[in-house]
Amino acid sequence: MSADARTPVLVGVGSAVGREADPARALEPVALMRVALERAAEDAGSRALLERADSIRAPRGFWDYTDPCRMLARDFGAKARTVVGEIGVLQTTLLRGAAQDVAAGRADVVLVAGGEARHRAQRARRAGVEAPLTRDGEQPAAGVLRPEGPILTEAEIRTGLATPVRQYAMIETALRAADGQPVAAHAREVAELWAGMSRVAATNLDAWIPEPVSADAILSANLLSHPYGKRHTSQWNVDQAAGLVVCSVATARSLGLPESRWVYPWGVVESNHMVPLPERRELHRSPGFRLAGERLADATGVTPDAAKHREIYSCFPSAVRVQMRELGLDASRPLTVTGGMAFAGGPLNSFVLQSLVTLARVLRDDRGSHGLLTAISGIVTKQGVSLWSSEPPPRPFFGADVGPEVAVRGDEVTFDADAPGAGTICGYTVIDEGTGTLRTAALCDRADGARTLATGDDPELARAGLAEELVGRELVAGADGPRLA
Repeated sequence: MSADARTPVLVGVGSAVGREADPARALEPVALMRVALERAAEDAGSRALLERADSIRAPRGFWDYTDPCRMLARDFGAKARTVVGEIGVLQTTLLRGAAQDVAAGRADVVLVAGGEARHRAQRARRAGVEAPLTRDGEQPAAGVLRPEGPILTEAEIRTGLATPVRQYAMIETALRAADGQPVAAHAREVAELWAGMSRVAATNLDAWIPEPVSADAILSANLLSHPYGKRHTSQWNVDQAAGLVVCSVATARSLGLPESRWVYPWGVVESNHMVPLPERRELHRSPGFRLAGERLADATGVTPDAAKHREIYSCFPSAVRVQMRELGLDASRPLTVTGGMAFAGGPLNSFVLQSLVTLARVLRDDRGSHGLLTAISGIVTKQGVSLWSSEPPPRPFFGADVGPEVAVRGDEVTFDADAPGAGTICGYTVIDEGTGTLRTAALCDRADGARTLATGDDPELARAGLAEELVGRELVAGADGPRLA
């Protein structure tokens, strides 16, 4: 099967991993992105791609550059339009836009990069020295992509739910209850899932922690927010960057780029309808993922589970388990080619780009196979599903946002953060803040149909939450805080 001239193709991928112990010598984020893009161009077979870039795009990270893409364009001598995706914009949105622009003739070459240098900054703080960032002026990118609303609501922030590990832990307890799993058996299953990811990371040369971690080590790590310990969480204190070069088939052929290295985006489908976790009728479900997966399968002829290689967004175990449920993924096959965000490394807002580098290399070595790549923004607030292959797609690239269709489903409840904390528990967590006191936080459905949040420091409630299943139990408001009915 041959591709027409305007078919978008990923021709080059590059990564940069900084392990410099001296913060004065370590590269800042934009420098890591520059290295990754230079390696991507070399990987494609032509550095001319950098100068010919019509557009350079990056998702915002922890850094505070106004427009790192403009700095990259200047370094490459490119007259490129720059685009920055703010926090809350799916990373697949940048990939979808790049492919759509190439397919429509709005661009011939698009560079996409993302990166962090949190490890550098961390070491600098410990050493009491500066880790400066290059200043790039105050001019914003020509294109700034912003979410339609805040990724976390004022009510979530005010009630202490702004910490992702707490909300993802609540999703995990809701999943555990829905599956009817005993607490200990569930903890072991999740630890084994994560240990399996670590074994994949041990084979990934770009992984931040390239060594296997046992399920027992994961289970025994310090508690953060039940049922999660330190080993369950995304590792974002990394120095990592990724660079991708997308161009038209016509451009790739004109530059004589070897087709054996081409990887084609078949489709990217997203749901950008935003519902905060406390307002979701079922905490453990994601209608957006289900519909996005179905629409992608309809457009490409390949179901999510039929993709041989998979990189499932893995900030926390519940994120993976929700996707498995909604996309119909067989758990007996690997869910990652990188090792996941806890072990391969999870640079804020750019892991999807990092993982696409690895996925593209896998697809090149397994001609004709398909790769599934997913993305999440927020607390499974936005969902992205994409399909890639070393073979040209049988149909033109397909990009869509199914958010409006998800919105009309009405899978939402009212969250009243000021209502008394009582009702039927639909998800909860026990939080260890390192003070010696455990705090329990539970989302509760009230008899009047509203949902509220109950929090308290009662030791008996915390002990029960660690050992028993509280989802489905009744909480009542007491003078000293919530207690089990």
